[in-house]
Amino acid sequence: PKYFPGHPSLPFCEAVRVGDVLYLSGQIGSPPADPSHVVPGGIQAEMKQALENVEAVLRKQGLGKDRIFKCLVMMVDMKEWAAMNEAYLAFFGAHRPARSSFGTSGLALGARVEIECVAWAG
Repeated sequence: PKYFPGHPSLPFCEAVRVGDVLYLSGQIGSPPADPSHVVPGGIQAEMKQALENVEAVLRKQGLGKDRIFKCLVMMVDMKEWAAMNEAYLAFFGAHRPARSSFGTSGLALGARVEIECVAWAG
């Protein structure tokens, strides 16, 4: 495996490449310059920022979001499913990776949503 460190204040890699697959760490709606909080505005704003964070990790590897083939979405409140989907669809457009979603009792920094993606890097 090849490890790609992320923000120096975080205790994990932003991605790990194993062969032709890039496994991205989960992303919440934290701004890249200051990962100590999530952006204001609720689940749609957080999802938009989280997906922008995913895209930034991919760009560092010379990849685009079209390389994502699997996503896992974790949400604090499943009642926000429709709002999360709006931001998700706005980001992915016609590209539809396989996806799983589930509700959780809490996320880092009080986030409403976290997304983890796997991309083809070959």
